[in-house]
Amino acid sequence: MHIAQQLAAHAVGQVFAGRNLTSALEAAFQAHPDITSQQRAVAQDLSYGTLRFHGRLDALLALLVERPVTDTGVRCLLLVALYQLNYDRASAHTIVNQAVEAAKHFRKPWAAGLVNAVLRNFLRNRDTIDQRLADSDVVRYSYPQWWVNKLKKQYPDQWQAVLETGNQHPPMTLRVNLNRQSVTEYAAMLDENGIAYQLHGKQAVILDKPLPVDQLPGFFEGAVSVQDYGAQFAAGLLDVADGMRVLDACCAPGGKTGHILESAAAELVALDADEMRLRRVSQNLDRLGLQASLLAGDAAEPDRWWDGRPFDRILADVPCTASGVVRRHVDIKWLRRESDIALFAAQQAAILHALWRLLAKGGKLLYATCSIFHEENQQQIDRFLEQQADAKQLPLIYPQHGQLIPCAQHDGFFYALLQKD
Repeated sequence: MHIAQQLAAHAVGQVFAGRNLTSALEAAFQAHPDITSQQRAVAQDLSYGTLRFHGRLDALLALLVERPVTDTGVRCLLLVALYQLNYDRASAHTIVNQAVEAAKHFRKPWAAGLVNAVLRNFLRNRDTIDQRLADSDVVRYSYPQWWVNKLKKQYPDQWQAVLETGNQHPPMTLRVNLNRQSVTEYAAMLDENGIAYQLHGKQAVILDKPLPVDQLPGFFEGAVSVQDYGAQFAAGLLDVADGMRVLDACCAPGGKTGHILESAAAELVALDADEMRLRRVSQNLDRLGLQASLLAGDAAEPDRWWDGRPFDRILADVPCTASGVVRRHVDIKWLRRESDIALFAAQQAAILHALWRLLAKGGKLLYATCSIFHEENQQQIDRFLEQQADAKQLPLIYPQHGQLIPCAQHDGFFYALLQKD
């Protein structure tokens, strides 16, 4: 499996060069079209795991070498192998041998020897090295220090749980299409197929173990969609009724779009700035047998795409740091910089103000993020309300104060429901 280590190391290196992990992996797979599906799965698991625990792994590597390893490929291969030795069930002997073989592909005469020496040093002195690890937040939780500091300040009673949750594997959650069957009926289908699950809320099913969608009963017939339980709150909070004109801004990949249309026979416009991502929205709607008007456009510049007809409901699912979904996108905590928060906040404010004038009098706008940082959430709404005299924030029964904290059942989200006077 040294090819999996090699591809994972390349993907990890690409992330620290500023690239999204998903695109880095896809590019690596395209460059090696002959790899098996198992090798792809292992490479993905290794890259995710290495990034999930990078803070600790990086500290371990620093204790194992006299001088920093400046070659990115070799350094990332060592991090991947250290992840395996710490968290993988494979034998240590096999991991080391595969890493040495992977190092030979760098065509650098010193690489294989260094990899072999560092990893065997770790195995010989593991207990001593673990004891020498710095007792720091970065090592303990594997997040940048600025991220930890922000959570300590904003969530003084919950910050540790939030960080630890972010390092867990995310649940696979389904949204039952109630237009096709009841939750009870779909649960019976899962029982028949021997799939273990838990029911949550009105239509969420959390699987005990993730499965490929082609193993889900009725998936391709539109019986269910894959959507986090926290994300499923959006459609209900938006309070859409039959015949309403609805805008789903920043809609891709279309999970909330489909849920809104499952909830009511609305005239829905699905907007996204990325035409390629709109194709995925279209595919999701086709699978569900639903229809919407798909538009490519910038939510902050409605004059370029709006037809002048007001909307009764608007979902503003704005771009954000995605700090609430870090367990699904482990590269985020290493790609983000603290300065990015202000940049996202400015973009969110621009979208919110631009979309507000598209809302009919008496209409409702649901502001949503998958962030847990206050600057993008209630602080953003408070500033908007100070500037917009005809806006008021409606109370939410749940989630109280609009903030969902990441936990075993759902990711982190924020919702604020605004009404136009």
